[in-house]
Amino acid sequence: MLDYLNLTKILVEIGILWFAFYVILIFARGTRGVHVLKGIILIVLFFIVTQKLGLHTINWIFTKLFAISVIAVLVIFQPELRRGLASIGQRGWSGIFFKESEVIKEIVKAAEAFSRRKIGALIAIERDGRLGNYVESGIETDAKVSAELLITLFTPNAPLHDGGIVISGDRVVGAGCLFPLTQNPKVSRALGTRHRAAIGLSEETDAAVIVISEETGGISIATGGKMTHDMDKDALERTLSNLFKPEKKKKGFFVLSR
Repeated sequence: MLDYLNLTKILVEIGILWFAFYVILIFARGTRGVHVLKGIILIVLFFIVTQKLGLHTINWIFTKLFAISVIAVLVIFQPELRRGLASIGQRGWSGIFFKESEVIKEIVKAAEAFSRRKIGALIAIERDGRLGNYVESGIETDAKVSAELLITLFTPNAPLHDGGIVISGDRVVGAGCLFPLTQNPKVSRALGTRHRAAIGLSEETDAAVIVISEETGGISIATGGKMTHDMDKDALERTLSNLFKPEKKKKGFFVLSR
C-alpha cells in the first residue's frame, strides 16, 4: 500500500513538472526569449557534467550564479510571463479551448468587407509555429477577433493600416507588423508588397496569410510559399476550415499558447 502511494505521488509530480515545462516552452517559442532558454539548458547540462567530473571550483562558481539567475530569468521572460498570466487570468480554465469556426467566420466576414470596399489588408493566422518575432516588429495587442476590429485596424489612413496583423487562437496579438518579402525569383513582379510579404511569411513559417488587394479587391491566401488568388467568401472559409481541422494541427487555436 505504501509503495502504491509513493508511486502515485511520483507520477503526480512528474505530470505537474511536465505540464509546467510544456507551458514555459509554449510561452517562449517564437520569441527572442527562446534562444535564452536554450542557452540556460546548455549551461545546466554543462554544470551537471562538471559536477560528475568533480570540478569543484567551476561548480562553486555556477552555484553562485544560479542564485541570481532566477531574477535574470524573470526579467528576460517578463513579456511572455505577463501575456501568459494575463491570458489565464482573463479567460480562466473554462476558456482554454474554443470553436475555431467562430474565428474563421469573423475573418471571412472582414475579408468580404475589405474586398467589397477595395481596402488592402494583410492577416497572418498562426498554426503550429509561433509568430512572436513578427509580433514584436509591430504593436502588441490582445483583443478578441471580430470582423469589426479587423475592419477598424485596416481603415485607410489609420496608423496601422499599412502593416499586417497576427492572429493567435481567438486573439489579435499584433498589428502594424512587418513580414519578410519573398525572394523567390519565380514570383510574378506584378504582385504588390502585401502579396510578396504574404508569400514571404508563408515561406518562413507555416502560417496562413490572407491578402486583400487594394487595387482589385481580390482575396488571396498564401501557405507554404504558394498563393491562391481570386477566392470568394465560400472558398476562403472552406480553405481555412481545412487548414485548421483538429487532425491537421497540433496547437492550432490553443488559447494557452498566449
